Amino acid sequence: MIYLDHNATTPVHPDVVEALLPFLQEKFGNPSSIHWGGRAVKGAVENAREQVAELVGCEPGEVVFTSSGTEADNMAIKGVAAALGGRGNHIVTTQVEHPGVANPCLYLENLGFEVTRLPVDTDGLLDVERLEAAITDRTILISAMAANNETGVLMPVREIGEIALRRRVYFHCDGVQAAGKIPLSVRDGGISLLALSAHKLYAPKGAGALVVKRGVKCHPLIHGGSQERNRRGGTENVAGIVAFGKACAISRETMAGEALRLKGLRDRLEEGILALVSGARVNGHRELRLPTTSNITIAGVEADSLLMALDLEGVAASSGSACSSGTLKVSPVLAAMGRTGEEAKGSVRFSLGRGNTDAEIDRVLAVLPAIVARLRGES
Repeated sequence: MIYLDHNATTPVHPDVVEALLPFLQEKFGNPSSIHWGGRAVKGAVENAREQVAELVGCEPGEVVFTSSGTEADNMAIKGVAAALGGRGNHIVTTQVEHPGVANPCLYLENLGFEVTRLPVDTDGLLDVERLEAAITDRTILISAMAANNETGVLMPVREIGEIALRRRVYFHCDGVQAAGKIPLSVRDGGISLLALSAHKLYAPKGAGALVVKRGVKCHPLIHGGSQERNRRGGTENVAGIVAFGKACAISRETMAGEALRLKGLRDRLEEGILALVSGARVNGHRELRLPTTSNITIAGVEADSLLMALDLEGVAASSGSACSSGTLKVSPVLAAMGRTGEEAKGSVRFSLGRGNTDAEIDRVLAVLPAIVARLRGES
């Protein structure tokens, strides 16, 4: 089986499994309990908080654990809106955000907030001058991802952060796809709030985090107990948090080497497809993107049919965001980049990870051209 869908989720790292198992067995306490069962668990949660903070360059006390990256995005956007709504009601975002950002913005828009959705160019790149021009005296938040989940294209995080600091506007960054793959720092990037997800980093699903920089006003999304320094009620997912922390620590150690290795595999895959399959086109800037991600349009082929045929050969890939699978809508990301509906429906995303090898890439290149030829003949 060849897995090329790491942007959807990742297999859990063996060292992460080893780290979390005790917290499903003998270390079962509630971290809010003051007795021995709680104290040992509380220490593990705080150690994980330090590991997450070290990966993204923030203070441990700025890390709020959540159930997912989507919850973190919702907390950032709705929390800032609740905290600063009296000062302004304008949010600036982009047309290529993940549904975890796009839908909270739509929700607030239905409540009377004004949302400006900035376009991107045909390579998926954002014009920062246009972003700054969109800011008004009623703007309270800029929300832009670090790396696009469908194309891997990188947003100018540092430049956006500089604009946000200069204009005294909060900057929320969805770092779910970027963290652990490329350097991403709250301290250096001018980021006010940063969303993260464990299962994109070789940890289990069900854990995420929102970094809330010290001094940033952001109301809780979930009210309940005093967990997470009164910023997110509910008993913590201890095993998931411990696993998340361990995955962050591993990513810090392996990121540079893995980025170089995976870029080589991605380029090998892309070059092979472009050489062997007529009418193939890479979507997104060729350099300013994640080393792990390739989104390719193959003319004359429906992506769903191609993916099913690849699946029969043991190859797992996708046609875009896993959160949008099963819908009949054209990808808003590719539409924003100027792709036609036909082009978007013929686009496939290959996203690579730690287990992929040269032999696997060669296997994909061996079976793909014949699949495309057969599907074009059928169509």
